[in-house]
Amino acid sequence: MSTGIITVTEVPWDDPQAVALRDAQRAEIDAIYGPGSEPGVAPSAADIAVFLIAHVEGVPVGCGGLRPLEPGAAEIKRMYVVPDWRGRGVSGAVLAALEQAAVARGRRTLRLETGPEQVAAIRLYERSGYVSIPGFGAYADGPLSHTKSHCYQREL
Repeated sequence: MSTGIITVTEVPWDDPQAVALRDAQRAEIDAIYGPGSEPGVAPSAADIAVFLIAHVEGVPVGCGGLRPLEPGAAEIKRMYVVPDWRGRGVSGAVLAALEQAAVARGRRTLRLETGPEQVAAIRLYERSGYVSIPGFGAYADGPLSHTKSHCYQREL
């Protein structure tokens, strides 16, 4: 498989490629943590300000979105890279594009939640300047908040 040029573009929430990538992400999370394991409120078209897809040679290989929080802050949601494309810079490209989109929308604080079994994601976020924070929002008090949620934040 060639590496190719990674392009990241904004798409509507209901874009068929976006739906397929989110479904794959959800299936992977359910396989790791069990069905119904999402510790927060699932994102939707009503609360996602921007959704991005990464393509290589026209093939969708990754995605991520931003959910507005309080003024000046947003949460990264549905970060995902197709397994065959991991380790090729896709996640970094999506994360950088999400950060640019956040700044363009006046959001200088980004937060996210990931799980303890997602070691590569944790490494990506820490390498990218995100620092561990206590659970926020739904992740602060939920039944899975202390065992299955690792929260991070970065000031842009």
